[in-house]
Amino acid sequence: MNYSFEYIDIILLAMIAGFIFLRLRGILGKKTGFEGKMPSQFEKEFKKFEIKQKPSKQEFDEEAQKDFLKGAKIAYETIITDFSDSDNKLIASKPLLGKKIHDQFQEALLERKKNGHHAEITFIGIKSAVIKSHKKVENRLEVTVDFISEIITCIKDKEKKLISGDPEKIKTVYDTWVFAKDINPSNLNWLLIDTIT
Repeated sequence: MNYSFEYIDIILLAMIAGFIFLRLRGILGKKTGFEGKMPSQFEKEFKKFEIKQKPSKQEFDEEAQKDFLKGAKIAYETIITDFSDSDNKLIASKPLLGKKIHDQFQEALLERKKNGHHAEITFIGIKSAVIKSHKKVENRLEVTVDFISEIITCIKDKEKKLISGDPEKIKTVYDTWVFAKDINPSNLNWLLIDTIT
């Protein structure tokens, strides 16, 4: 009788382990290196956006713009905090960056690391995000967004001595970023392709 209970326990544990494995796989997915795939939180927001197909034109209407901005705000915060964290590496934001921007950011981070500096940032929030323009360029849609955000940021050296910025002062930041996406509706991968100062 005791043996039957032990078998039941083993079966139950195996079922629980299998359930946990499937849940983790569903949440985390498989990672095979950088494939330019959008993290799930961005994909969820950007999935709501699609270019409405019509016989003669493709639209980026008011509803599509609202859905796009939700994802763009998440992307903005992720990229800012990833670029400004203390490890001097691009991790969370890597799938959101076009090659040109990725290379520029990477070069700046390598220079910062070489100097023994690191950034500290507290992201307060986005005050506004407004689509400045959108246009079709060849086979892709480009959307320019004006962001106004509030952050606390500073640069410190290895001894945690302040190099620049103020760790106690909230700073208002004005950014203009350009995102791009292939017109193909099946491609949900928006990339930051330019920053305008």
